[in-house]
Amino acid sequence: MPILSIAPASITAEPLVVRRLGLVPYVPTWECMRELTLGRTASTRDELWLLEHPPVYTVGIAGRPEHWPRTDNGIPVVRVDRGGQITYHGPGQLVAYLLLDLRRRGLTIRPLVRQMERAVINLLAGYDIEARGRAEAPGVYVGNAKIAALGLRIKNGCCYHGLALNVDVDLAPFRAINPCGYAGLEVTRTQDLGITDSRGRIGERLLQCIADILQ
Repeated sequence: MPILSIAPASITAEPLVVRRLGLVPYVPTWECMRELTLGRTASTRDELWLLEHPPVYTVGIAGRPEHWPRTDNGIPVVRVDRGGQITYHGPGQLVAYLLLDLRRRGLTIRPLVRQMERAVINLLAGYDIEARGRAEAPGVYVGNAKIAALGLRIKNGCCYHGLALNVDVDLAPFRAINPCGYAGLEVTRTQDLGITDSRGRIGERLLQCIADILQ
């Protein structure tokens, strides 16, 4: 994967490679995910990447122009191949990308989405915060506010992209768009829910919750 410099992986007891990439640009990371997925064989290990992105709006394949930024705030907009509409990524938001062979795991897209939501719900439950998913609008919500967005791409029975959890990210860029295609959708973050753990600590707990669900 020459497009993105990737540090040596740590490997769990299960056949899942975990990579902690830090702050990395969006487009090269996306290209790297696609390259890995297109080059997979039956023996390719499943991977889980934890990272953050510099400020960027990404628009999924269902994206509609009326949901795009209403003002020019200097944040680039990138059309991508995941499902869903528009969302924002920026420092302080933990992004977990799941590069999985769904056939090998006996998964289809809808159960995987539910598992991803469950991982975030379990993470927040560990902080005594009640969260839930919505069948009509994938993601994780605390009350009426969205705290985690989901989006996936399936290619040749394998998936990439994943979920984004707001920790201490600047929420102002969300107010320039209709997040996930919903006008006026409230967005929240763990910082606003009284969680004082560091971003690093929350990231490690998120990785463990995802790994537990996938196992």
